[in-house]
Amino acid sequence: MKTIVLGGGRFWDIEAVFQRVAGIGEVVSGFAGGTLTQPTDADYGDHAEVVQLTYDSEIISLGKIMDIFLFVHNPTSVNRQGDDIGAQYRSVVLVNDYLESDVIHRAIDGNRALWDSPIITEITLLDVFYPVASEQQNYFNNNQANPYCQTVIIPKIAKFEKKFASSLR
Repeated sequence: MKTIVLGGGRFWDIEAVFQRVAGIGEVVSGFAGGTLTQPTDADYGDHAEVVQLTYDSEIISLGKIMDIFLFVHNPTSVNRQGDDIGAQYRSVVLVNDYLESDVIHRAIDGNRALWDSPIITEITLLDVFYPVASEQQNYFNNNQANPYCQTVIIPKIAKFEKKFASSLR
């Protein structure tokens, strides 16, 4: 099993999508990419909202993970996803080593046609991943009646499932 950390808006959104992908084991929401030690929901400093994916590379490749990631959020938007504005919502991939960054750059190049603007996803080495509190984990599955889940996450999942039907669990 391998891991990769992705940020593309609220971690709830990315978490909900990747929980439905074959080959993805654990999906943990958290913070990474900043300097604050022990960020919390109340004080995350300069960290991004991210998810840490554990995946079986025999079932799903990092390239396919990136294709899904680049499709389900707007990787051309600086510090913004929809109505959520701030550096914590930036598009970021935190890699374990620079070999992974080669795969990610190829995936970005292969997905440029999806977008009218340049992809600005930040690619950087992962320093530390900080999981969020347990009540923030598995948020969509536990709160589907929440208005945010209804208006933002459900349409995102539907869009993903239509395009990546062969990648579903």
